[in-house]
Amino acid sequence: METKKSYAVVTGASQGLGKAFAENLAKKNINVILISLPNQNLKEFSQDLKELYEVKVHYYETDLSVNENVMKLTEWLNRSFDIHILINNAGLGGTKKFTEATADYINTILQVNVAATSLITHQLLPNLLKQPEAYILNVSSMAAFSPIGFKTVYPASKSFIYSFSRGLHEELKGTSVFVSVVNPGAMKTNTDVCKRIEKQGFWGKLTLLNPDKVASYSIHQLFKKDSVIMVNPISWLIMKLLPVWIKLPLMTQAIKREIES
Repeated sequence: METKKSYAVVTGASQGLGKAFAENLAKKNINVILISLPNQNLKEFSQDLKELYEVKVHYYETDLSVNENVMKLTEWLNRSFDIHILINNAGLGGTKKFTEATADYINTILQVNVAATSLITHQLLPNLLKQPEAYILNVSSMAAFSPIGFKTVYPASKSFIYSFSRGLHEELKGTSVFVSVVNPGAMKTNTDVCKRIEKQGFWGKLTLLNPDKVASYSIHQLFKKDSVIMVNPISWLIMKLLPVWIKLPLMTQAIKREIES
């Protein structure tokens, strides 16, 4: 695959899993375009990648919860670059009683997780289809496989990503574009996240993952054309085997412990 002229686009690239995706792609000598919110040290990170791995790096700072921003971003990408990899990693979680959530809070999660992912994919797909070989990787979650109280909107948004990815994978069979979805559990993105997850007890600790390992494995499996990437098979098996009437109250209790402690 000729990767010297074309680029990989990574959203949510300034920290956590997105940052790990960017590093792993650069290590493979793939040029990258990094997208994140403003004021996330994206310029410095881009410079580091350029110097360390001698690849081309561009960055673009914007708020993906605003549709107009998404359209401006994709217009710039299509005008300026050949793109052969798209990693839709940007996403928002959140743990709240639904009655205490603001309308903005709900709307932002849906805009970033559902609308931005769908629109970016839709707008960049003609560009990807022009390449001899291209890949889309959407980041879903273990939460896609069970509703959870106190996280009502987030798992529903990740179920959408899972379903959307599987449908698009089927639709694009026979084209140059391969679509995959990864379903990680919680990740050690920072100290606060680790503490919060550990408060959930057994369920939280079972799914806690290292972002670099998740990124490295996901990219490896993407290039092997694995359409559903499972990075923690034990917890995935538990989620698949347990009926919803068992896992829903169990997981809700774990999250309740987190918000009450």
